[in-house]
Amino acid sequence: MRQRVVRVAVTAVLVALVLLAIPLGLAIKSYFFAHQRDALERDALAGAVRVSPDFTTGDPVELPTPAAGEHLGLYDAAPRLKTGAGPQSGDRAVRQALAAAAVRSQTGSDLVIAVPVSHNEQVIGVVRASAPAGAVWNRVLAGWGALLGVALLALAVAILVARHQARALTAPLEDLSRQCRAVTAGDLTARARPSPINEIDQVARTHNDMLQSLSELLQHEKNFTANASHQLRTPLTGLQLTLETALTQDDSRLRPAVEEALASTRHLHQTVEDVLRLTRTARHPAAATAGEPAGRILDDLASRWHGLFAVDGRRLECAAPAGTTQALIPGRAVTQILDILLDNARVHGRGLVEVAVRDFEDALAFDVTDEGTLDSTSAQLFARGQTSGPGEGIGLSLAQDLAGALDGRLSLASRAPTRFTLLVPLSLPASPRTGGAR
Repeated sequence: MRQRVVRVAVTAVLVALVLLAIPLGLAIKSYFFAHQRDALERDALAGAVRVSPDFTTGDPVELPTPAAGEHLGLYDAAPRLKTGAGPQSGDRAVRQALAAAAVRSQTGSDLVIAVPVSHNEQVIGVVRASAPAGAVWNRVLAGWGALLGVALLALAVAILVARHQARALTAPLEDLSRQCRAVTAGDLTARARPSPINEIDQVARTHNDMLQSLSELLQHEKNFTANASHQLRTPLTGLQLTLETALTQDDSRLRPAVEEALASTRHLHQTVEDVLRLTRTARHPAAATAGEPAGRILDDLASRWHGLFAVDGRRLECAAPAGTTQALIPGRAVTQILDILLDNARVHGRGLVEVAVRDFEDALAFDVTDEGTLDSTSAQLFARGQTSGPGEGIGLSLAQDLAGALDGRLSLASRAPTRFTLLVPLSLPASPRTGGAR
C-alpha cells in the first residue's frame, strides 16, 4: 500500500507539472522572441530619430551603436543601403516599410524590424534592425533548461513528501494488520495503537472494542464450561460411589441393574471430561483422545444403545467388515459423535438403525442409517439451533465440530433413507487390522 500511495502522489505531481510546463515553456519562447523584437524596434526607432532629411543629398548619418549581435542599417527610397550594416539592397521588410508603418518579420534565420523615416508626410528612408534567431533560441533553451530543473526539483520534493505521507498513512494500518495477525494466531490481548488519522483511529478503536467484547465472551464461555463440568462431576462422582457401595451388597436381583447404572454413570462422567478436554485441545486429536480399536467402540456402542432402541420397539445393528475391528481410531471422540448420531436417529428417525464401517486404507467411514427421511438441507441440519423436534439443535453441530477437531469429516450422505457418514483418520497408520466381522 505504501508504494501505491507514493505512485499515486507522484503520478498526480507529474500530471500537474506537465500541464503547467507545456504552457509555461511556450510562454518562455514567446517572451524571449517578443523581447528581442522589442529591443530591435527600439534601436530602429532610435536610429530613425537621428536621420536628417538631408541624408538623401549625401549628408552623413550617425546611427546609434547596436547591441552585440544586432545589425542596424539605413536605406533610402531606392531602396539601397546608405549606412550601417545589412543587405546592400533592401529586402521585403524594407520594401514593405516604405509603403506602410513599421514591419516585423523573419528573413531566413534573422529577426528583422523595419521602421520608416518620414519627412513632410513622405517616407524618405527606412531604418532596418536585425538579429540572428539562433541567439534567441539559445536563451529559450536556457529558460527551458531552468524550467526542467525546477520541475525535477519539484518532483524530488513531491517524492519525499509522498513517501513521508505514505509512511504516516500506512504505519497505523500496518500496525492494525499485525494486531489482526496476532489475534488470528490466538493472542486476544493484542490491541491496535491510536492513530493521528481520525478514520484509521476509529477503525483501531472499533477493532479494540470488538476484541474486548470477544475476550469477555470467550472468558464467559470458558467459565461456563468449567463451572458446568465442575457441577456435573461432583454429583456424578457421588453417584458412582453410591452405586459402587451398592455393588458390595449381596443382592443378586439388584446387581445387574446397579452394574448397568454404574456403567452409564461412568460413561456420562467420561463424556463430561472428554467434551471439556476436546474444547481445550481443538485441532489436536492426538492430545484430545487416545487410539482404540474400532471393534471395541462398536461393542460398547451396541451394549449401551441396544436397550434404548428396544424400549421403542426398534432394532440396532452394528457391523464391521473383516480387517477393521483392530484398526485404531480416536476412541472417545468417535464415541461422542456416534452417540449423538444414534440419539438423533432414535429421536428423529424410525425403523431399523444400522451402524456400518467402511475401510479407506488410512481412514474409516462410519455410516449411521435409519429408515426415516429428511427434508432439511445439510447446511440447516448442521447449523446450531436448528431442530425439527425436541432438543436444542446442538447435537449435530457439536458432532461436526468434534469431527473437525479430529481432522475428520461428518456429512449427510442420504436423505431417504437418512444416512450420516463420519470419516475418521486412523490414529496409527500401521495399526493392525485383524479380526473378523461382527
